[in-house]
Amino acid sequence: MRQESGRSMIEMIGVLAIMMALTATAIATYNYAMSMQKRSSVNENVTNIVTGVRELLKGYDDFSNIDNSTIFAAMSISNKNPYGGTYELSVDNSNVHQFIVRINGLTKSDCEALVTKAWTDSVGYISSNHKESGASGNCVDGNNNIVSITYGE
Repeated sequence: MRQESGRSMIEMIGVLAIMMALTATAIATYNYAMSMQKRSSVNENVTNIVTGVRELLKGYDDFSNIDNSTIFAAMSISNKNPYGGTYELSVDNSNVHQFIVRINGLTKSDCEALVTKAWTDSVGYISSNHKESGASGNCVDGNNNIVSITYGE
């Protein structure tokens, strides 16, 4: 009798199945980490934008002088967000003592996450006694969802 050395087809299929499972897990973990990093970056950018707007316009009685290109140039930051969209600033027409930060170009899941996040310094969060997130958005399928957050008095 001769002893064969080598692997059977069943053993090879088993090894490939294990490798595929490990690869799928690694890809899912990487995607989750990238999503969390983007959300963290958006949070930091919005905080910097709000601080910058307040600092630049602190001498005015209202925020009616907000101009996107001037504000972003004065703060030396880009209006591009990590999702490929932009940040936009506007005045709340019903109250010129408030301004709105819009985050454009979001996927449905990222839009939902940012709408439910507690934007602690926003008007909606403060006026709801910290019960609401302070953000609003219509999160539908696609990559063009918008989240709006109002800041000011």
